[in-house]
Amino acid sequence: MVDAACLSYQPIRTTSSKHVNAQNSFLPTRHIPLSFTYYSALHRMTCFNLQDKQKVTRNNPLQLGPGAKYEVQLQFKSSLLGFYPATLVFEFKPSLSSSSPAFHLLRFIEAQYVTGLARELAPTAPYKPRAIISATDYLPYTVEDGEPPERWVTHTHLVTHTLNKSTFMRPQGQTNYQDLSILESGLSRENYSKRFQLLLYLEELQMEVDIKRYNKPNTPMVRDKTNKKLLVLEVPGVSENRPSVLRGDAILVTRSGDSNKGGVVKYRGYVHRVELDSVKLGFNSKFISSFVDGLQFDVEFTVNRLTTRLQQRATELADRHNLGNVLFPSGEPTIQPPKKQPLFTLTLIKNPQYITPPLSLYNPEQYTAVQNIVAGSSRPAPYLVFGPPGTGKTHTVTLVEAIKQVLKTQSHAHILACAPSNSAADLLALKLLEHLEHRRLFRMYAASCNPANVPNDIRDCCNLGQDCFVFPCKEELMKYSIMVTTLLTAGRLVTGGLPPGHFSHVFVDEAGHAVETETIIPLAGERGMDGGGETGQVVLAGDPKQLGPILRSPLALKHGMGVSLLERLMKDVSLYQKDEENGVFNNCYVTKLLRNYRSHPSILKVPNELFYEEELQVFANEMIRNSYCTWEHLPQKNFPVVFHGVAGRDEREATSPSFFNVAEIEVLMDYLKKLLQGQGKRGLATISPKDIGIIAPYRKQVEKIRKALKTLEKDFKSTSIKDLKVGSVEEFQGQERRVILVSTVRSSAKYVKTDQYFSLGFVKNEKRFNVAVTRAKALLIVVGNPLVLRGDPTWGRFLQFCSQAGGKTGFDSSQAEGEEEVVERLAALCLQADPHVETEESEVQQQIEPEWRNEQ
Repeated sequence: MVDAACLSYQPIRTTSSKHVNAQNSFLPTRHIPLSFTYYSALHRMTCFNLQDKQKVTRNNPLQLGPGAKYEVQLQFKSSLLGFYPATLVFEFKPSLSSSSPAFHLLRFIEAQYVTGLARELAPTAPYKPRAIISATDYLPYTVEDGEPPERWVTHTHLVTHTLNKSTFMRPQGQTNYQDLSILESGLSRENYSKRFQLLLYLEELQMEVDIKRYNKPNTPMVRDKTNKKLLVLEVPGVSENRPSVLRGDAILVTRSGDSNKGGVVKYRGYVHRVELDSVKLGFNSKFISSFVDGLQFDVEFTVNRLTTRLQQRATELADRHNLGNVLFPSGEPTIQPPKKQPLFTLTLIKNPQYITPPLSLYNPEQYTAVQNIVAGSSRPAPYLVFGPPGTGKTHTVTLVEAIKQVLKTQSHAHILACAPSNSAADLLALKLLEHLEHRRLFRMYAASCNPANVPNDIRDCCNLGQDCFVFPCKEELMKYSIMVTTLLTAGRLVTGGLPPGHFSHVFVDEAGHAVETETIIPLAGERGMDGGGETGQVVLAGDPKQLGPILRSPLALKHGMGVSLLERLMKDVSLYQKDEENGVFNNCYVTKLLRNYRSHPSILKVPNELFYEEELQVFANEMIRNSYCTWEHLPQKNFPVVFHGVAGRDEREATSPSFFNVAEIEVLMDYLKKLLQGQGKRGLATISPKDIGIIAPYRKQVEKIRKALKTLEKDFKSTSIKDLKVGSVEEFQGQERRVILVSTVRSSAKYVKTDQYFSLGFVKNEKRFNVAVTRAKALLIVVGNPLVLRGDPTWGRFLQFCSQAGGKTGFDSSQAEGEEEVVERLAALCLQADPHVETEESEVQQQIEPEWRNEQ
């Protein structure tokens, strides 16, 4: 029950466990009687009921004198958690004559049905955006350099010296925005280097702004207990690369309160070690000698420019070495694929129950890809292996088999195998080592990597020394048949002077997830990659329909830098497109893997239809994929896809612009309880938290879900909830779980256009949708607001599919609204208008706060 309030008051908000009655009274402000003639909701409301004692209508008006009160009762009743706004209109007339004009009052009411968990997850403070720091706030300063890690100087000297001599040095002063005219024309051979160097520069400028979010004022440091020459700085989030801090990176500190107008002193500390939530820094001896534990400092994080500089150099070398035939391929292949005798024999899969088939068992698409890679059928153009969801592991296996066969058939071949991340590069190395002698392979890590992360099976064939990474001379490196690195670390091979043309083949796995300028780093120093010699083959593997590279600069995104080389080739180059007559790819250039070894057919249905032309074939293990078809909480038996509608609300807190939705979290936790408490019942297989994943598009929603899991953990003392992974879409790319729960967060249409422009969230971003819904093997549960999601074609198709198959439950949009404009108005009511504060921070950083790339 809500206390009576005047209709002229602000909107009433009320919380109850299940039933809410709201009474509103009208206090006339006129000194003459008024006729109360009509009241109604502006839309259909199934959760609300309006009534009054006199049953006022236009045919039964009620006269109200000055100072009179009259109550209209609003009753709310729902069994579904959520936030329910209502828009009410009240009509009055000064006179009952037909010519007398009526006037209306609008009042907004919201009823909340929440649990105690929602109150724990509520905003900690009202949202207040942070203003940008004006340039006038800066004081003149000098920098005193610190002590880098031991051996760091020798490790980085050659790279830094070579890069500094290059012609692409960063422009000084302000950007010349007249140069932006080059971005208005399409990418071409002629403007390739200049265009990408400008885009990289713009991206770097945005990174420098975005990294300021992590700056920490008034922060204490202490001496390291084991090494008195180092200081320890707490950096919450560093283990999740928010921000990215690597060994050898620099952090600037200033004594708090040091505001000498003549200039302040900033001390540069170099990172010697990164731990769970702290870093150990090396400063100069003068600073260390005067240091006292507990002194407070203003901390500034800096961007490591090595990554963008390596990419800038690669674009320059691509021009110098004339890689146009690789980057803009056209014409006929130089070598025709074999038609009669295969280069090797291959046993096709006989048992489709294999989730990831062993190397000795292959499908026809893999066979075709390996045959043509070995034959060099696409040279000088790259060969593409298009690997949709669930074929990810098999496209890695395809590359591994192709590498093996190249070495077997071409005794003098030298192969460089790369990936955007260390984890993907490690997987390549581990798969190769299962079938090759260790002495033939060398896995090279960057000096900034953590030695503890090196898999045991790779330690005897990588550059890990006693306590850090060392780098052999080029003569030693040239002895290996296979080199495995990340794309960025491959730049060290160019810097180190390996002769152009040394590598006959360059393989890039997960190529769809890399910026084009990253992908060309291992190619740029290879003049042989133009295909002019007897060998020289580039192979790119990945999926252009899944997440591309993460970028922060709006200008870089607008002008196509978010498109990987793999995606650009498939989208813009006719060689990689289907033949118009027969509707198939030319296998001389590209192979599309078709067998999905992961998901239940119902989970795969919509992505297959929307993104893969319904060509994907289900080859997942039947026992695993059907393990939740009889789950008692499915709306429809044998349909392991659930869309649970929630009338949630977008919220923010404190200075974080990232969104969260507590109503959706409550529903997620309810499903999680059902999964863990009901395991093993009614023929269901046992499931543990490590088999479950929760995906959310916004960083703040991830944080709130993790907080909710801690409250839930006490209910499962025998189960380790910490093994349950909660993360963003990017953190789940390439991964899979038996059960996936997805929180879409968005409950307000207000920001959908922003989401679309900056590719945020799930709404209006096909790739994020595709990745999120294709991680599940046996059960997919999506929680979201159908009022907002149905306006997007991709989500609309998913909702339609769930509805037709009987998989929809919870809040039903068809019972709430009819007209789209009403939907938008009501959705906007769920979010209070935010004060506009100018900020240079990118939308990507503000709302999603993605991990900072730190793969070197």
